[in-house]
Amino acid sequence: MEWHIVTAFPKFYSSPLDQSILRRALERELITVSLYDIRDFTTDKHKQIDDYPYGGGPGMVMKPEPLHRCLEQLYEQNELDGVPVTYLTPDGDPYDQKKAIELSLREKVVLLCGHYKGIDERVRRSWVGEEISVGDYVLTGGEAASLVLIDSAVRLLPGAISDIDSAETDSFHSGLLDHPHYTRPERFRGMAVPKILLSGNHAEIAKWRKTCALERTRERRKDLYEKYIESENDILGEQEV
Repeated sequence: MEWHIVTAFPKFYSSPLDQSILRRALERELITVSLYDIRDFTTDKHKQIDDYPYGGGPGMVMKPEPLHRCLEQLYEQNELDGVPVTYLTPDGDPYDQKKAIELSLREKVVLLCGHYKGIDERVRRSWVGEEISVGDYVLTGGEAASLVLIDSAVRLLPGAISDIDSAETDSFHSGLLDHPHYTRPERFRGMAVPKILLSGNHAEIAKWRKTCALERTRERRKDLYEKYIESENDILGEQEV
């Protein structure tokens, strides 16, 4: 899986890509990560990538020329025809586990990291194929958001983590939040592990976990709970037909 990242701050990735699952995925050659410094595509001595917005107002906007040159060379040199530019922006489509799964199935991904007030709209119209937001808040730049996409998608690749079943039971994978987890010791500061988890009855344990997941989702994410219940009712309705 190829990740191509267009950024003004390539050094941002040095430590995250050298840790944990992402490091193992790189070492096992499950993924490649290529960084493209937008400043390398400027033509002035100051390597300026931003300028004041037309119409006035606070903040700066990323200039169109270096972005266009960067993307043009990126696509020409890497056989990326048909691969959309994914722009990380607060006004993009909300990112979720379903999208992470979809990304994990791609062979190539191009991420464009915005900064300042964003990118010139003409580049957005000419190049961007999809826009993603990782939450209703504003980050310093798209680099942090891009790591969210990379980490969430790469961990789903076969061989990226040792226990793929663990990934398939994470929160959101089934549409629900995860159930509570316990490990040794059996008692800790007066708190005991629920007896059902010590019973060895796997059917009852699975039932308990499902009930806990439903209850936790209902309490903490009513939107997800209602969506899940609606989906389950639709499935039951289809089975009856």
